[in-house]
Amino acid sequence: MGLAVVFAGQRLMAAEVTAPDLEALLTQNRKLQQEVEKQQQQIDELRQRLDSLQTRPAVNRETSRADDDVPPPKPSPPDFSPMRSAREIRLSGEAGFAFFSSGRNGAYPNSEFRLDDAKVFIEAPIWKNVYFFAGMELATREASDDYFHIGELYADMEDVFKAGHDYSLSLRIGRFNLPFGEEYQYRNVMSNPLILHSLPDIWGIDEGIQAYGSLGRLQYNLAVQNGGHRTYHDYNKDKSVTARIGYDPISSLHLSASFHRTGKLDVVNDVLSEIWFANAFFRALGPATNTKTFSANLYELDAIWRWKEGHFKAAGGEARFDDDSTAADNSRHFTFYSVEAMQQFTGKLYGAARYGKVRVPEGYPLAGLGSSGSYFYNPFGPRTTDLERFSAGLGYQFDLPLVWKVEYSWENGHLVGGARRGDADTWATELGLKF
Repeated sequence: MGLAVVFAGQRLMAAEVTAPDLEALLTQNRKLQQEVEKQQQQIDELRQRLDSLQTRPAVNRETSRADDDVPPPKPSPPDFSPMRSAREIRLSGEAGFAFFSSGRNGAYPNSEFRLDDAKVFIEAPIWKNVYFFAGMELATREASDDYFHIGELYADMEDVFKAGHDYSLSLRIGRFNLPFGEEYQYRNVMSNPLILHSLPDIWGIDEGIQAYGSLGRLQYNLAVQNGGHRTYHDYNKDKSVTARIGYDPISSLHLSASFHRTGKLDVVNDVLSEIWFANAFFRALGPATNTKTFSANLYELDAIWRWKEGHFKAAGGEARFDDDSTAADNSRHFTFYSVEAMQQFTGKLYGAARYGKVRVPEGYPLAGLGSSGSYFYNPFGPRTTDLERFSAGLGYQFDLPLVWKVEYSWENGHLVGGARRGDADTWATELGLKF
C-alpha cells in the first residue's frame, strides 16, 4: 500500500512539471549565473585597484622614488575628478635632527645643532603611465645658505616601450639625480646607515632628459643634462652625459658600471660643475683671465652584496680633469674608492663602518671634512694630493619610521709639498624620521 502511494506521488509531480516550465527555470538560472559572474568581475577589478594603491612604494630616497631603474606598480588611471585627484596625490617626507662637532680645521669647529636634510616629496599620476614628482628641500646639509631649494622635479613616462618582462624603456624629463654610481640612491637620512657620506660621495641634481629600463638581465640608465651648477641657464652648448649599466647575477648581488662627462663648463658663468665630488664640486684651476672652460670625465664600478641582516658595498674609479688655461697645464688624474659594511646585532640595533680614499698626485682643491672656505673655494688655498677617511657608528631602528644614529669619522691627508692635513675629525649624532 505504501509503495503505491509513493509511485502515485511521483507520477503527479512529473505531470505537474511540463517542458515549458523546465525551459523557463533554465533560462532564469542562466540569467542569475550571468549576474553573479558580472558582480565577481567588478569585485576583482576593485580588488586590483586597491592592491595597486596599497603596494605602490613610498618615496624613500634622496629626492626620488624608491628605485630609479625599476618603475613602481602603477595605480589605476586617474579620471581627473577633483576628489579622485586629491586621493591619489602622495605626500611624504623625511628629516634629520643632528649635532655635529669637528676639529678646528673641520666644517663644524663650534659644535652645532643642525636641521639636516629636511625634504618633502609630492608624487601624483597625471595620465595613464605619466607621473609627476617634486622634491622640496627645506634644509640641505651641503647648502651654504638657509633658503628653500628645489630638489628633483620631473615628469616620468613609464613603459613607453615594453616587451614582456625583460625589455622596457621609460623616459624622464625635468630636474633629476645624475644616475652615476649607486650611492646617490642611498645617501638620504633614512637609507644611509651612517650620518656622513663616503669620501668620494659622487652625486648631483641637474636639468635634462633621461632614458632608463631593462635589456634582458641588464638595467640601463642614460641621461643628457646641462652640466653646470646654475639652475636656470646653461652657459655652454656642450652637455653632460651620464650612463650606467647594472647586472644582478644572483638576487643578493648587484653590479654596475658608470660613466659621466661634465661637458665643457664656462669658468665665469657656470663656475662649478653640477656633479658633487669629495664634499664639493669640480672647478677650474686657472684664473678667469686666461681660462674659459673646464671639464671632467668620471668612471666607476660598483658592487652591492646583501644578506638578511646586512650588506657590503664597494665602489672604485677614476676621474680625469682639465681646463684650457693658457698659463699652465692643469690636467689632473684622480683615483678613488670606498667600502662599506653594515650588520644588525639585534632586530633594532646595528653597526656600520666605511673607509674611503681619494688620490690626486698633482694636487686639487678637495674639501672632504675640512672647511670648504679653506680647502675648496679659496683660489690660493692649499691643494690636496691624497685624503682618506674611516667612519664607524651605531644605529637603532625603532618600530616606527624613526632611527637614531651616532658616528665618529677620522680623516687625514697630505697637501702639495708633503705637509700633513688633519684636525678635521668629526663626530655626530642624529635622529631621523620619515612620514
